[in-house]
Amino acid sequence: MGEEDKFEERIKQLEKYRVTMDFVKKTGNPDVIFLHCLPAFHDTETAVGKDIQKKFGISEMEVADAVFRSRHSKVFDQAENRLHTIKAIMVATIGDL
Repeated sequence: MGEEDKFEERIKQLEKYRVTMDFVKKTGNPDVIFLHCLPAFHDTETAVGKDIQKKFGISEMEVADAVFRSRHSKVFDQAENRLHTIKAIMVATIGDL
C-alpha cells in the first residue's frame, strides 16, 4: 500500500479489491498462485498491523491472512527471487575491482 499518510484514503478506495479466499475460489483454479511484492498487511501481528486495526477497525488490508498463509501464496518465493535479482544487478554494475 505505501504512503502511510494516505492509508485512510487507500483503504476506502481499495477495500473492495482485497484478495480473500472467496476471491481465490472464484478463479476456479485449484492451483492458483497468489503473489505479492511485500510488505503485505495481512494481520495484526506487527506494530503497523495493530495500528491499522486500532485506527481503521480492520485486521487485513490488501490480502486476507487466510490467503497470505495458504498453499496458494508464493510471496516469500517471489521475495527471494527479487533478492537474487537485486544481487545479480549489483554484481553486473559494480565494475572491475
